[in-house]
Amino acid sequence: MSQADQGDVDTSRRESLEELAGRLRQLRAKQRISVTALTRRADLGRTTVSKALNGASVPSEETVIALAAALRTDSEPLLQLRRQAQPSTETDHVERKRPGRALRNVEAGFGHRYRQYVASRHEKLSVIGLDLARPDRSCWPLDAAYLSLDLAATSPDRTSAVPGMDELERTGAGVRAEQALSASSRVLIRGLAGSGKTTLLQWLAVGAARQNLPKELNHLNDHIPYVLPLRTLARTGNFPDPANYLGAVNCPLSSAQPTGWVDDILSVGRGLLLIDGVDEVSQEQRPATREWLLELLSAYPLNQFVVTTRPTAVPDGWLAECEFGELTVQPMTNRDVSVFISRWHAAARASIASPEEVEQLSQLETNLKETVRSQHGLAQMTTTPLLCALVCALHRDRHGHLPHGRMELYAAALSMLLHRRDRERNIQPEGLRISELQSMRLLQRLAYWMVDNGQAEISRSDALRHVGDALPAMPEVAEQGSALDVLDYLVERSGVLRAPDDDTIDFVHRTFQDYLAAKSAVDKRNIGVLVKHAHDDRWEDIIRMAVAHASPDDAEQILRRLLSRGDRNTANTQLRTRLYLLAAACLDYATELEPGVRAEVHHRTTALLPPRSVHEAHALASAGQVIIDLLPGPEGLEEDEAEAVVYTAGTIGGDAAMTLLKRYRTYTKGLVPWYLQMHWSQFDVSEYAKEVLAQMPELPVVAIRSLEQVAELEHMKVPRDISLTGDFTSSQIEDILTRTKIRYLGLFKNEILEDLRFLAGCKSLEDLSLSSCPNVTDYSLLSSTSISSFRIWQENWTEGNGLEELTNLKAFEINARLPYANLSDLPVNADLESLDLGYRTCSTTALHGITRWPNLKRLTVFIQFHARGFEEISSLAHLTTLDLFGWNADDHISQLSPIGSVETLALSNIIDLDWRHVIEKFPGLRTLRITSAVTRIDISPLQEVPGLSIELRNVDEVQGVDHFPSDMLKIYPRPRI
Repeated sequence: MSQADQGDVDTSRRESLEELAGRLRQLRAKQRISVTALTRRADLGRTTVSKALNGASVPSEETVIALAAALRTDSEPLLQLRRQAQPSTETDHVERKRPGRALRNVEAGFGHRYRQYVASRHEKLSVIGLDLARPDRSCWPLDAAYLSLDLAATSPDRTSAVPGMDELERTGAGVRAEQALSASSRVLIRGLAGSGKTTLLQWLAVGAARQNLPKELNHLNDHIPYVLPLRTLARTGNFPDPANYLGAVNCPLSSAQPTGWVDDILSVGRGLLLIDGVDEVSQEQRPATREWLLELLSAYPLNQFVVTTRPTAVPDGWLAECEFGELTVQPMTNRDVSVFISRWHAAARASIASPEEVEQLSQLETNLKETVRSQHGLAQMTTTPLLCALVCALHRDRHGHLPHGRMELYAAALSMLLHRRDRERNIQPEGLRISELQSMRLLQRLAYWMVDNGQAEISRSDALRHVGDALPAMPEVAEQGSALDVLDYLVERSGVLRAPDDDTIDFVHRTFQDYLAAKSAVDKRNIGVLVKHAHDDRWEDIIRMAVAHASPDDAEQILRRLLSRGDRNTANTQLRTRLYLLAAACLDYATELEPGVRAEVHHRTTALLPPRSVHEAHALASAGQVIIDLLPGPEGLEEDEAEAVVYTAGTIGGDAAMTLLKRYRTYTKGLVPWYLQMHWSQFDVSEYAKEVLAQMPELPVVAIRSLEQVAELEHMKVPRDISLTGDFTSSQIEDILTRTKIRYLGLFKNEILEDLRFLAGCKSLEDLSLSSCPNVTDYSLLSSTSISSFRIWQENWTEGNGLEELTNLKAFEINARLPYANLSDLPVNADLESLDLGYRTCSTTALHGITRWPNLKRLTVFIQFHARGFEEISSLAHLTTLDLFGWNADDHISQLSPIGSVETLALSNIIDLDWRHVIEKFPGLRTLRITSAVTRIDISPLQEVPGLSIELRNVDEVQGVDHFPSDMLKIYPRPRI
């Protein structure tokens, strides 16, 4: 068949597939059935239904018949379209492609105007406390202000949401946001208040609008960004369709957009949807929010989606069935804090002209950096951009003196923002004169109403009504002006309120809203309301702050009522645990409390101890320092419990945590030694090295992130495995290597390293990892070493790198976008026994040619995309371990011929799976590992496989466990009886 004829056939098949998908969508729309309801009716997986509705691939006959029955229509016309779309051979697959119709006005005309608007609208970043006397100077240019965040998997218990990040997580390093976001087109980002989630979306929007995103995100430069704050969208009660996006966020260009413009963009996958603040819609609205997202994903699956939320607002895997990876914003590192302090003071210096004040600011900058480094308590108060900005502002405002504790920090910041700075600079605002206390009362009223009504912003008319209701009780304020005058004063002069548009008012940061709402609740003695909302994650910070604001008697009442509500919820163990942990977290906020109350809280939390997983460790760590005294061991603990206790203490940090960790110095089982060194940076570097690391009988690996840590190596038994994260020079690395006969070396996020000459002749080196080292492009020098295992993570592949000279390799891992169509062109001439292909590699290169390594025993493949040539794996006669990462494992397994040599199969992040395919294709299977399954799994059919050992880790729901003896079925985390 000629190319022209083949092209006609392909076009005909594609048109048939599109018509089939279109008919299914029309039927669904006509009957007004949601995707969720259709999934239930058809008894199919949601991904299967979504792919059929979108024409992503040719559905099976069974899928078409089930959908036809659910949609109450004749299946035969649909099956006829399916037959016309079906490839003539098994290997001639119909791949998901972008529609070919022309875009209207994307780059020219309106598209150009819209990009300019987005760049202008979001190019400034408000920085608290920068210069309140001059509001026009209280913003930074985003280019200078943005500080890239570190992101990591939501929980180290779960398989990394971004495949290929596992090694970085193993070092405790995480990855920068631009690298993490390059890994997936759908990401849910969790982060605490003030951690920079919204700023990250702002940066993405401006970068895409200007088409100057960094190389890791270069593929998004042709995308059109839509910033969609959910607090704004939810205010109307109905989430907008794409045609109304611009109007919903008050974009002044909304009326000028051409008809169908947004639909055109989203249909071809060129939309960058930045959806901010799931936590800022009420719990009652979150199911509707999720359904809106799912419908959007079903209609426009090819776009880039980034969704943000506070950590506990939605459960793990909230969007996992739609292939969303989950990432968590990491606390700022010491280096990040230092960079932030420098940038804050540089921006402050730019706003003043006095040489004396410029010099004073420079000295304050130096002093603050030294103070943060030397005081662990202060270091814990600078873990987010918001807190760091407050510390900088207060340090300047108080001439080098800082408050102690987070509540004191917020109180001092509010005082500075509301009044003190104007007063001390002799700035007399024209018109109204409202005292700090009067301003606080008015702001508390607004904050409490917003929290009580589940809103993160308030309309100007509602705000006017609340201010007007308060004025009769405040005659000194009322006689100076109307409610409108007072509201305008608060917006313009308080530094706490702002007006994003003509009809909306909100707080400059949610933290201030929570602080003021908590004060209002305590003043009104609304203790019952606080406890009533304790199940709602949006009230967690408010309740903790309320305990801090409260008198000893009121604080006691809040805690006793939290415990009482937990005691009554015998049927809902998840809610009971939440209430007990919230009560424990409140203890650190209570300045004075009767000992009996503390004892009652401790008694309830002991039922949650010891933790058995990293997920439970994170939950306990959220309670703060108070939980340290309750952590047991190591005597009498199981291995998983000891690991989780150490992880909890290391996450919390502080002197009490170090005292506990000293008890585990000689514990050598499981991951305890690894966790002990992983949390090194949470403590004073020198003290922790001498008191903990130097006392350990052996270290499995040391993850180093600073020269300060390097200096402490002389005090400990340097292991043979070392990882270095950051810009270490070749001479510094070489100096470290002289201290030990190194076996494994990991180099991560090093942008100054240019070659590997320092490794030449390093005969002890067996294993090398390189990640985000863009200037290292020549690997040929490694041929003089003894390495047998080599890992590479980078954005793109550099040809002519000498990889072909490493003929002694036995294990190779590659996660880079390759210029090769097939693996047969990859320049690896070694006789490999282990091959790991990451998400970047599998997105660009087919597996055709994998049989050139006939002695492969272990293979890892990322199959989130269609792994072309996957069927060739069947020819690997010595393959014993197969690791598949991706939701569509069943699609790929069904392609295989039986492989009798495979004894271990690992499946991660799977959705729909037919166990019959597993049993048929792997007749010699002895071990099955399932990690992070995101739908219900029934393992009953596997009971027919003799001698099969099953491991389940972080699986949402499992059926059929009763069919397996306890010694053949392991579940992590270990269930509590």
